[in-house]
Amino acid sequence: MGIFDKLGQTFGSQKGMNIEEYMNSAEMEDVDLLHEPADMYIKPVTITSERDIEPIEQEVVKKNIILLDITELNKRPNTRNTIISNLKAFVDKINGDIGQIDENRILITPSKVKIIKRKKAGSK
Repeated sequence: MGIFDKLGQTFGSQKGMNIEEYMNSAEMEDVDLLHEPADMYIKPVTITSERDIEPIEQEVVKKNIILLDITELNKRPNTRNTIISNLKAFVDKINGDIGQIDENRILITPSKVKIIKRKKAGSK
């Protein structure tokens, strides 16, 4: 047993710290060890109810792009339509953009970031 092991035991630290547990801990939540901090992030978010709208709006105001999973909302079309309408109104107000990628995903961008919406090749 080395001196650092003895000191660790004296101060109550565990031997053989599990790196996976450490990386998943709350203190590592906002740490990106491989990259410098970015001006903007693309954040995947799953929305299940109207309660989830406010955190999404906060992320967009922070200049982050949201990749929104609406799989759960597709089971409740009326709720889905209401939530998407609310998000569209918010995005219009801040001069951002919103676009549907496929039946389960929507892209929401902050102000001054626009989505080019094109028809599929061969479509008229």
